[in-house]
Amino acid sequence: MTSPHPAHARISIVGAGPGGLTCARILQKHGIEVTVHDRDEGPDARDQGGTLDLHADNGQIALREAGLLAEFFALARPEGQEMRQLNPAGLITSHRVPGPDDMFKPEIDRGRLRDLLLDSLRPGTVRWGRRLDHVGGPARGPRLLHFTDGTTVEADLVIGADGAFSRVRPAVSPAVPRYSGVSFLEAWFSDVEARHPEIAELVGQGGAHAADGERAVFAQRNGGDHIRVYLIQRVPADWITASGLAAGDTDAVRARLLESYAHWSPRLRRLITDNDGPYVDRPIFALPVPHTWEPDPTVTLLGDAAHLMPPLGVGVNLAMLDASDLALSLANAATVEDAVRAYEEIMLPRSTETARTLEGGAEHLLTTEVPDFGDDTPGPAADTDEFPADVRS
Repeated sequence: MTSPHPAHARISIVGAGPGGLTCARILQKHGIEVTVHDRDEGPDARDQGGTLDLHADNGQIALREAGLLAEFFALARPEGQEMRQLNPAGLITSHRVPGPDDMFKPEIDRGRLRDLLLDSLRPGTVRWGRRLDHVGGPARGPRLLHFTDGTTVEADLVIGADGAFSRVRPAVSPAVPRYSGVSFLEAWFSDVEARHPEIAELVGQGGAHAADGERAVFAQRNGGDHIRVYLIQRVPADWITASGLAAGDTDAVRARLLESYAHWSPRLRRLITDNDGPYVDRPIFALPVPHTWEPDPTVTLLGDAAHLMPPLGVGVNLAMLDASDLALSLANAATVEDAVRAYEEIMLPRSTETARTLEGGAEHLLTTEVPDFGDDTPGPAADTDEFPADVRS
């Protein structure tokens, strides 16, 4: 099969996260048709996760190409760049406060960013309730997207923007994510100014981090008077079930956490005792480094599907920059195959360099230094249903 011109190609993006939606938006700006398939039943099917920042040298570049930078600035919270480092006694050891005009990496809730991108697309671009099983068809095309409901879609280019446990990735790479040895347990706090004023004061307008080398906490102000807290530990991936517990057994998990954090100050342990609702278990995975594959004229990857790394401030920003580079390559190439090759020649070296820098970096989350969580606090809670069976058990 001869590779078609991008303007005449059937392009399917799998995954309606920031990366997939950014790619679709830029493609549509350049007059290229695209369809996005997402497993969610609709845009409000699940919580979209916490807050993230978009950096001027990557995420904001993508939004500028998407024609949405001004809208982003209108929604963003520059005060969210504040960062406090505390010791286990609850005392502040360092404190970064953004300047009044600092817009290098302002915060925005993931849900608000997703809505901004969704609203910029033509109606019907996203096909909801489309859970991909696998990608079939010959490498030269056309490709077949096989969905779990038994339906198929034919495409000239499949773009995997479907995250850590991508269903598209096996079409080009046998790599699977590996557990880092570090796990997050997410806790939520709502109406914090009225119901949790001590925690609101502790966290401030941005984030607060404390660690003792074996365990840590990271608390992050979200919009809408919410705070999310991530309890970070060096534990086996299945530590909850191995302890005879279930993630939904909030009281029992809390009791285990209080044992682990027993020597921490009562002020910080309120982040364990006062949360609203159950915990969410989030083992941290990463892809092998380097993660590359032989060029394929009909399938490519972006974001975590291409280069899952420890959560140290680059994930969403790189995904959106990937999306921009891929969309612009398609807008300027003579064929889809040429566009994919040009994109991967940019993306793969960039992601390999970054991944080498962050390799093993999950351990850095437990140090007493201030880690750059940046945009990489976890996303939608339902991502956990994509963990391998031995982790989910």
